[in-house]
Amino acid sequence: MTVQNDTTEFAADAAVAHRVTLTPAAVAMAKSLREKEGREDLRLRVEVAPGGCRGLSYQLTFDDQLLDGDHVRDFDGMELVVDDFSKDKLVDATIDYVETLQKQGFTIDNPSAQASCACGDSFC
Repeated sequence: MTVQNDTTEFAADAAVAHRVTLTPAAVAMAKSLREKEGREDLRLRVEVAPGGCRGLSYQLTFDDQLLDGDHVRDFDGMELVVDDFSKDKLVDATIDYVETLQKQGFTIDNPSAQASCACGDSFC
């Protein structure tokens, strides 16, 4: 059986680098920001770190290095890196970019989170 995602086709029983997805809007914004930096070597990194009112918080940054334990997937030319600690806390999470009257920025929809705070920046 074969599963198709945004840019990668893989066997269903094959090991997947990580199960975090970037939406097309998130890919476009990340590429735009990377272009403004003038650095084609930058990857988008999402991490879970201790902190926030619920115990864990998200960090989304650009990074030019890969570390031991990093897992990488490519989304139309934008690599998304998830470290080993964060991988299990972000299973089937989706990173999107939204621009509305109330909110502008990257959002993370994480079905693995048991609860999140009102601001949406931390979870448990």
